[in-house]
Amino acid sequence: MWVMTGCQDLIDPAIENIQGREDMLERPRLAQGLLINAYLRIPTNGWSFSEMATDDAVSNNPTNQFLNMATGQWASNNNPVNQWTGAQSAIQYLNVMIEDVDSVDFAVDPIVNQMFVDRLKGESYGLRALFMYYLLQAHGGMADGQLLGVPILEQSQNVESDFNIPRNTFEECMNQLYADAERAMDLLPYDLANITDPSLIPSKYASQGAETGQYNRVFGDDAIQLVSGRIVNAVMAQAALLAASPAFNPNGDTEKWRAAAEHAADILNTIGGVSGLAPNGVTWFANTSELNAIGGGVNPAEVLWRTSIGSSNNLEADNYPPTLFGNGLINPTQNFVDAFPMANGFPIDESSSAYDPQNPYAGRDPRLNHFVVVNGSTAGPNNTVITTAIDGTTNDALNRVETSTRTGYYLRKLLRQDVNLNPNSTNQQVHMKPRIRYTEIFLIYAEAANEAYGPMGTGTAGFSAYDVIRAIRQRAGIGAENGDAYLESIKGDQAAMRELIRNERRIELSFEGFRFWDLRRWDASLTETARGMTIEEGDHEVMPVENRVYADHMIYGPVPYSETLKFTELKQNTGW
Repeated sequence: MWVMTGCQDLIDPAIENIQGREDMLERPRLAQGLLINAYLRIPTNGWSFSEMATDDAVSNNPTNQFLNMATGQWASNNNPVNQWTGAQSAIQYLNVMIEDVDSVDFAVDPIVNQMFVDRLKGESYGLRALFMYYLLQAHGGMADGQLLGVPILEQSQNVESDFNIPRNTFEECMNQLYADAERAMDLLPYDLANITDPSLIPSKYASQGAETGQYNRVFGDDAIQLVSGRIVNAVMAQAALLAASPAFNPNGDTEKWRAAAEHAADILNTIGGVSGLAPNGVTWFANTSELNAIGGGVNPAEVLWRTSIGSSNNLEADNYPPTLFGNGLINPTQNFVDAFPMANGFPIDESSSAYDPQNPYAGRDPRLNHFVVVNGSTAGPNNTVITTAIDGTTNDALNRVETSTRTGYYLRKLLRQDVNLNPNSTNQQVHMKPRIRYTEIFLIYAEAANEAYGPMGTGTAGFSAYDVIRAIRQRAGIGAENGDAYLESIKGDQAAMRELIRNERRIELSFEGFRFWDLRRWDASLTETARGMTIEEGDHEVMPVENRVYADHMIYGPVPYSETLKFTELKQNTGW
């Protein structure tokens, strides 16, 4: 693999064992190593659980970085969600790749070689767009009354480069992202997969006499899970939603919402629109037969893009309750539990909900049981009863030991219940880490379409925000007995539909790294106290657990303090 240890080594590599750009031109595997370095820096390669810095969860580990962040220690020199270094490093690798890939010989066959050049260049542009999205999400913000992004770097940097350059505007960065995405989509097929029909070979290759075997060698099954046109389209939808959101669209430009809706619709219409919603998508992490059968780069219907699969028990070791030999790390809050409606579809604070505060888990949205371990739930391979009540007799009880829950709840989502952590019979199971799920794309469409066209408007997609939310709630098992009367009652109310869409997003994408960023782009309250449930002698009482300490300016993240010290042209976001 090509390793970049410093700007000087990039141009004049040290003699020992560092490969430089001239070596790369002669050795294709070194060139591909540039892309590998970028892929390895994708933030969603692993779980971060920034939810513990929001109203959705707390940590039972007092040294947890997100606990510290949420309770007043977030600073420009102490930023657990910093993307600056990793993303900028990735972009440097990608820029070198873009500049040099045309000069690398990947195959003796000239047609195959051109296909490799196009694919690798397309991947590079697509990844550069992806990293721009993460940079804008984490570091875009207001500085001196102007909405700024990050410095745009289209060329690789070297020892002679001027590093002291200002941040481009947020709008300029979005334009750059879109331009890179369009370049990628021009070079890549929409999906990477083997073909048997020669008519599917793009004309630019067919005109040179390309055959299916040549095409499949480059763009076929072996390339699945690399960046494709579909993935780039999804990145455009994600970025467009960010740009349309209140924190980054203070004037409420409807065209930005329309753009986000259209990018999402472009993807959803390739799977049949609303009818393409995966029936088992709610429990994608627990569909054991499906997970165990995954291989060869194939995705379940719910998953648009994922990392490699593998067997492990790390999530369970971190988050199982103590009686299941886990550390109970992530504790969902009462705030999060309250977000689940009743099975009849009504929010629990609506008079028609029939919610009983002293029997709070009865008759609820079925997703609550899929995602959260509540008092009296069963969990683990032996269906162990988990008692979180303060007068419970096990270490699962509220605040009993350091690995006990602080809120009265344990995490179930993402965990496989057939993992056994008993030291006498420990096992591992297959896990999958999605980078993008189709449910996210459906929710992007619903949010953007509601703002652009209203709850019932369809734009050019042929379906509405209402249609999407109805399908998502039906899949979850909501409103089966009453036709989802609550949804029907608000389908003409844009503001009410906005709140419902946000709530559905909160539930469906929970603990997948969205809530922290969603609250900020919505310019919503960050300071809602995290609450829990104390249960004693059957009496249920809501209690405060952890204050959230955020200032108003923290809807935007900081530029790293060390960078502003080094470069005088780099403006810090206001308040940091």
